[in-house]
Amino acid sequence: MSRTRGYLVWSVLAIVIALPILAAATSPLLAWRQPVYILAGFAGVAGMALLLVQPLLAGGYLPGLSGARGRRVHRITGALLVAAVLLHVGGLWITSPPDVVDALLFRSPTPFSVWGVLAMWAVLAAAFLAAFRRRMRLKVRMWRRTHTALAMVIVTGSVIHALLIEGTMETMTKFALCALVIIATVKVMVDLNIWTKRSRREV
Repeated sequence: MSRTRGYLVWSVLAIVIALPILAAATSPLLAWRQPVYILAGFAGVAGMALLLVQPLLAGGYLPGLSGARGRRVHRITGALLVAAVLLHVGGLWITSPPDVVDALLFRSPTPFSVWGVLAMWAVLAAAFLAAFRRRMRLKVRMWRRTHTALAMVIVTGSVIHALLIEGTMETMTKFALCALVIIATVKVMVDLNIWTKRSRREV
């Protein structure tokens, strides 16, 4: 990939990530909100942005971040995603503990809570497997398929959660980001042949 094309790819990605965050920053719903609540909301927006970066790293689509370097950054970005999720849930817990408890126990009357909690547990499960897969002695094929299945739950739950909730994210940029997350995730699964007998990275 040429240097010019690489700059273009990174520029487009930066714009795609920045627009939803900037749009959320101008939301009138931020008025009179506690700083912790605002921080929790932006952690959720950042988490959605990281969900776009993760499959791009896994597929080696980002200039300069292919192969081992891309996988290393993928792990770092995964850790940042876990931090964003914990910050998002933790901030909401501080501002309204009963609502978070209801969501975690799947008794919240708001449908978006269920999808958010499912995505949260999938993120934590994926992080756990990534941290302990060597000790668990998982075969490469089993690891990749389990990780991919969890990624599908994460993306599905997060997208539905974001689309159902009427929060600080602006509608058009939110829909665009969610669509790109789905497209990137599906593309990497198809390109890497995760569900075939032998994936591209196993041969």
